[in-house]
Amino acid sequence: MIIGERLRALRQEKNFSQGEIEKRTGLLRCYISRVEHGHTVPAVETLEKFARALEVPMYQLFYDGENPPKLILPKSKSADDVAWGSKGKDAIWLNKFRRLLGRAEESDRKLLMSIARKMAKPKAD
Repeated sequence: MIIGERLRALRQEKNFSQGEIEKRTGLLRCYISRVEHGHTVPAVETLEKFARALEVPMYQLFYDGENPPKLILPKSKSADDVAWGSKGKDAIWLNKFRRLLGRAEESDRKLLMSIARKMAKPKAD
């Protein structure tokens, strides 16, 4: 489906002229014609203007059914599943380390941070 054809079909269903869409959107009639004939691809902001002018939700510009399509998102891991120290033994270690760091001197914390940075750098072979 070409977006221009869909916009023209929706406009004709509502019995709106291109001139009426021009008044409702602020877009030039020649631009509306270019979009409807597939010579120009409108930006998302422009599509929002068309949707408001046609009094339809945005999804209807892309979808021809009565109800919105069901949104199926891929299952992804949450930050808790990915982050080290969020579960199990790692969480216990991290909590102990955090408590000990809270009692350490500022200079000691800086030294530990420096050591950790050096340990985390990739080793050259």
